[in-house]
Amino acid sequence: MKKKRMLSTAGTGVFTVLGLIYIAPILIVLMNSFKKKVFINKEPFKLPIEKTWNGIENYLTAIDKYELLSAVGWTVFITVGSVLVILVCTSMCAWYITRVNTKFTKAFYLMCVFSMVVPFQMVMFTLSLVADRTGLNTPWGIIIIYLGFGAGLAVFMFCGFVKSIPLEIEEAAMIDGCTPLRTFFSVVLPIMKPTYISVGILETMWIWNDFLLPYLVLDLNKYKTISIAVQYMKGSYGRVDMGAIMAALIIAVIPVIIFYLSCQKHIIKGVAAGAVKG
Repeated sequence: MKKKRMLSTAGTGVFTVLGLIYIAPILIVLMNSFKKKVFINKEPFKLPIEKTWNGIENYLTAIDKYELLSAVGWTVFITVGSVLVILVCTSMCAWYITRVNTKFTKAFYLMCVFSMVVPFQMVMFTLSLVADRTGLNTPWGIIIIYLGFGAGLAVFMFCGFVKSIPLEIEEAAMIDGCTPLRTFFSVVLPIMKPTYISVGILETMWIWNDFLLPYLVLDLNKYKTISIAVQYMKGSYGRVDMGAIMAALIIAVIPVIIFYLSCQKHIIKGVAAGAVKG
């Protein structure tokens, strides 16, 4: 018993230290976001005091001077729109692939799985040209692009879960007169809730924090996401407004941290549910 307690205490201590190491950069950024710009470089690891305290001036500068609220709005629109489209389209696709067992559906499933291992760098230059020529360089167009890149993981997870749903439930709905679409939305979709939440969380964190895809695709003269707006805070000749950047990073990070912490318990449930059957 003593050994178990000692091991438990040691494990708790180790994971506490690791947790502090992981959270330290966020705390340092938060601390510096309330400092005057001069002291951010001179005393980055010291707590803000009366001499170095700058209040919310850095946040006001980021919002007013660098139009951060506009970037937040476009980021929210792109993230919410992309996640909704990915969830609806890929869940229906996974249900079709699983229930219609043909050579075509098997090949399509393999292509979805293969897309997960294709490096983005292989297609990014071609994608940028195609997006400009086809009008996909807008927040509405990039949602379609995110659907293409996010479909692989989503279809893989949804297919694993659909295999665990008893076919008899769907057959009973069909006998009662449900069309395939009504069967999916009234019967299958509610059962898939755990995987919906898991896929939604993973896709939200990816799209919200993504920099490269919006940078390559969007018309940056009209639209910027948070990550791009932070990059544009660098001035000419290497001049950097560190105070505004620190404030912008906090504005960008806090929402996704809150979202993840409030939904993290559903990730393991969804992944485990999708692994019931191979």
